[in-house]
Amino acid sequence: VQLQASGGGLVQAGGSLRLSCAASGNIYGIYYMGWFRQAPGKDREFLAQITLSTGTTYYVDSVKGRFTISGEKGKNTAVYLQMNNLKFEDTAVYYCAAKFGGADYQYWGQGTLVTVSS
Repeated sequence: VQLQASGGGLVQAGGSLRLSCAASGNIYGIYYMGWFRQAPGKDREFLAQITLSTGTTYYVDSVKGRFTISGEKGKNTAVYLQMNNLKFEDTAVYYCAAKFGGADYQYWGQGTLVTVSS
């Protein structure tokens, strides 16, 4: 499975961005997709997950109500992250990830940089 993330950029605080992540390869086994981020000097942080077959979503509290994860299954398997009301502290490299099951994500995108100016 290969993941290609896109959509990062520079945005002012209060603005919005939409990240995309397209999957290729053995995509039909993907059951969950998610988004993580890593800010400078900090550990990678889980943000949100979607179960592709049911559309069930889960968010960490820090982004709940501001970020929305969505996804597509099948031949166009992909995951998206709509980010609204962005804050300076949302500045980070954002990574998409996918897994067939289990606790750990097995496949990772290359990361896309989001910079929020205050």
